[in-house]
Amino acid sequence: MPGKELLSNRDVARILRETAQLLEVDGAQIGRYRSYEKAAQQMEALSEPVAQVAAEGRLQEIPGIGERMEEHIREILETGKYAKHQKLLKKYPSGILEMLQVQGLGPKKVGLLWKKFKVKAVADVGRLAEQQKLRDLPGFGEKTEQNILKAVAAYQQLAGRFLQHQADETAAKLIGYIEKLGKKVEKVTAAGSLRRGKETIGDLDLLLIASDSEAVSDHILAFPEVGEKIARGENKVSMQLANSMQVDVRILEKKSYGAGLLYFTGSKPHNIELRGLAKDKGWKLSEYGLETIKGGRWVAGRTEEEVYQKLGLTYIEPELREAAAAGRLPQLVSVKDIRGDLQMHTKESDGKNSIEEMAAVARQLGYDYIAITDHSKAVTVANGMDEKRTLAHARRIREASKKLEGFRILAGIEVDVLKDGRLDLDDEVLAQLDIVVASVHSYMNLEPEEMTERLLRALENRHLKILGHPTGRLLLRREAYRYDLEKVLDACRKQGAAVECNAFPDRLDLRDVDLRAARERGVKVVISTDSHATTHLPYMKYGVKTARRAWLEKKDVLNTLPVEKLLKALRQPT
Repeated sequence: MPGKELLSNRDVARILRETAQLLEVDGAQIGRYRSYEKAAQQMEALSEPVAQVAAEGRLQEIPGIGERMEEHIREILETGKYAKHQKLLKKYPSGILEMLQVQGLGPKKVGLLWKKFKVKAVADVGRLAEQQKLRDLPGFGEKTEQNILKAVAAYQQLAGRFLQHQADETAAKLIGYIEKLGKKVEKVTAAGSLRRGKETIGDLDLLLIASDSEAVSDHILAFPEVGEKIARGENKVSMQLANSMQVDVRILEKKSYGAGLLYFTGSKPHNIELRGLAKDKGWKLSEYGLETIKGGRWVAGRTEEEVYQKLGLTYIEPELREAAAAGRLPQLVSVKDIRGDLQMHTKESDGKNSIEEMAAVARQLGYDYIAITDHSKAVTVANGMDEKRTLAHARRIREASKKLEGFRILAGIEVDVLKDGRLDLDDEVLAQLDIVVASVHSYMNLEPEEMTERLLRALENRHLKILGHPTGRLLLRREAYRYDLEKVLDACRKQGAAVECNAFPDRLDLRDVDLRAARERGVKVVISTDSHATTHLPYMKYGVKTARRAWLEKKDVLNTLPVEKLLKALRQPT
């Protein structure tokens, strides 16, 4: 458990959320566990450190945080633990929390499995499903049993992996800690799949140049979040953090840093191809540098650019290193190219901040415009808006926009695609909005043919501008719903609708290969954060990473355009 000085909002939220989940498993009344879940959501959405808010006596100013919950949060901040959470962890095996990560296994089902079979791990659930022992339980059935069996297999395949933003935040925290050594560390960089922008990350690799490797190794192993010290060599330290992420830190010589960064960034097929090119020239390439095969004379290695140049290649961005080394390389879209964010939510539905607060942070990020796209009425759990509320909200958005010089707030909606493909607000209301994002939030288990027809019918609505998070997946939690993506992309091109690259870290939807398919068909893309709080707006970088892995250039992404050109480009059939 992190020490007090390192306890983040996310750490506090995790303890509160696990408490809520374990209370529901335990059969607690809905009001008890919901209060913890709501508090966890507030901690995640908080735009300043919760420790600072507590120190200033402002915890009860946060909606949903009363006197009792303030006491619980203070206990977590002061001790790194929470007594009720610890008591529940002793009552139930640690595997219970893992089971809750399996798609289709909510706390009530997990509680039933514990009472009936005393299951202790995800593998136990899989064995019960294989033995057909779940189908006769209340709330299960044969189809649920089959779905759970598939979900267990998917979970086990992804076990031990982390979302990109979790690895990114861990790397930033550890790099900041290492840099406290000052001049003893010249440079430190994250490599591996994180640097390539993979959607989920296994181990974390850090590379650094240091003048005193022994002192640096001592310092790294004293990092407060180290859970287990795995290995220590002359120039390498391996450890497992308290969050179960393994970290390998390698100390390189200055002349080998570029070669090492190239090698440990990967991907493996890319490295194999580069080694082949080196061999053709009479050289060998390793993490130590580019050297002659005969005599071992050093050729290059200080920088990646130097190695690529010697091999006769232009520099290849990390996100492209899943692909071939040769051929024309695209000028990849970058975060600085993004002019606005076209999906976000406010307090009007299930967001945490106001229109004005979202706009203020967007302006700080350098944007020229945003679209406010709160939920429509079908999503009742998100306080979705009916026609009357939608139009009133649009008026408030436009009034707020008038007060801002040089910045535009577009009035939009994230409208639901109903089971039959209709959009759940009247066309006459949709016609009065600047941006209409249409998304699927329900009936995700339809047969592929039915889901395809559902999306095709939605795209026939001329008011639909953007198809939101088009596969509905939640990384490490929920598989994408199945349909004929190629047929839907062809319809998007024909109808002039854009597809969304949803940058929220647990979505990254569309994924890179699907975005590439969209690009090849001439379908335009919008990169949006789907923010539900001001703290989510910087997530844009994860969507851009995914777009870069798909070879998208600035011209492929509509929200790189000025606002007037954007509005003209949306829903323009090709």
